[in-house]
Amino acid sequence: MQKVTPKKALGQHFLNDETIAEKIVQSITLNNTSILEIGPGMGVLTQFLLQHENKDFQVVEIDAESVLYLQKKYPSLQIISGDFLKLNLSEYYTEKLTIIGNFPYNISSQILFKVLENKDIVTELVGMFQKEVAERVASKPGKKMYGILSVLLQAYYDIEYLFTVDEHLFTPPPQVKSGVIRMIRNFDKKLHCDETLFKNVVKTAFNQRRKTLRNSLKSFSFLEEYKENPIFGMRPEQLSVREFEEICLMSEL
Repeated sequence: MQKVTPKKALGQHFLNDETIAEKIVQSITLNNTSILEIGPGMGVLTQFLLQHENKDFQVVEIDAESVLYLQKKYPSLQIISGDFLKLNLSEYYTEKLTIIGNFPYNISSQILFKVLENKDIVTELVGMFQKEVAERVASKPGKKMYGILSVLLQAYYDIEYLFTVDEHLFTPPPQVKSGVIRMIRNFDKKLHCDETLFKNVVKTAFNQRRKTLRNSLKSFSFLEEYKENPIFGMRPEQLSVREFEEICLMSEL
């Protein structure tokens, strides 16, 4: 079969190493009813996912050439032809869902924010990202990589950085290394403050990450009463998820 041409506009870098592909698939730990693969390309992960015990397996692919290739190679494969970012997951899934993929670098953050929006459906994600993004998502407080995605995702998911993948294992080779992470929804992790306020506080703080919270959050009306609290003398990368939650709870006192 004629191979699919990688398209720069879609951020396509096709993984060539089947050992790595199988390792990614084997990183799935939850026995969820459904699996959705994002951007299968020529199916290097797909071939192993078709052997998985999960009953409901589908792929979503935006590239028409890849869709035709997959239809010929795997005639029984359930393919959603379209853009994952525009997909209404609740129309397709009502039970627990695992998302997996070698995600395009140019939309990786958008994919993660969409997962966050669907956190009650998406209970597991196993995926390959640009190494820097993967490290940021899994980073802990006090680390340079720790940021908005770290806090927002770790408020609901247990996240583990699994392994690194070298550039030369892709066609075309990306200019950076890749990292594979696993995210497991932890339903014991619950925010006890307003979720919208939490997001706004985290984003505002990290958008001015060199400033102390006393300065970066001064636009929030509740700060005046509590500004002498030692927590506001800290910078955002020093705070845990629960400390950000503590700040938000101050607004409700």
